[in-house]
Amino acid sequence: MGYGSGMMSGGWFGGGIFMLFGWAVVIIGGFFLIRMLMNQNRNNARATENTALEILKERYARGEISHEEFEKMKANLL
Repeated sequence: MGYGSGMMSGGWFGGGIFMLFGWAVVIIGGFFLIRMLMNQNRNNARATENTALEILKERYARGEISHEEFEKMKANLL
């Protein structure tokens, strides 16, 4: 049996290399997608922490809480 002239008759150079290239693109794309999502979660967590600390500072500046309460709450946030 010989090789025909169809699409899959090229061996490694006709189909295998392109299939490996396709899988490499999928794997690398997945890696970058996961990395981007993880960085986004870290940035959201940092923004929440900064916001909470800013609110605490504002409450202390307005005199709503004492210095001792401020220090306790700040220690809990950090």
